[in-house]
Amino acid sequence: MSEIIRYDVNDQWAHSGMVEAGDFLFMSYCVGNIGQPIENQINGAFDHLSKRLSSIGLTLESVVKFDALFKNIWDIPIMKKVIKKRFDGKYPARKSIQTEFAG
Repeated sequence: MSEIIRYDVNDQWAHSGMVEAGDFLFMSYCVGNIGQPIENQINGAFDHLSKRLSSIGLTLESVVKFDALFKNIWDIPIMKKVIKKRFDGKYPARKSIQTEFAG
């Protein structure tokens, strides 16, 4: 097995922001613009994701799948609009989940 590399390790929360295992990169949650309108929050999450990816030489084009947590699942059309702008036709697979945890 290849070396497993952990980035953005947070001992207080007992998690890694990213874990590289072989040719795969696993990303923990990405958030941004909390408390702002949902479109700003979605863009903030993609900004956070993009910043983490760029720290190891990757871009949003490298994303193959993500999960999105929503307080209101009916905000998916807003996310779709943002994805069309941010991913330029190279769309990742995705799953959207409604949860009270999302803010």
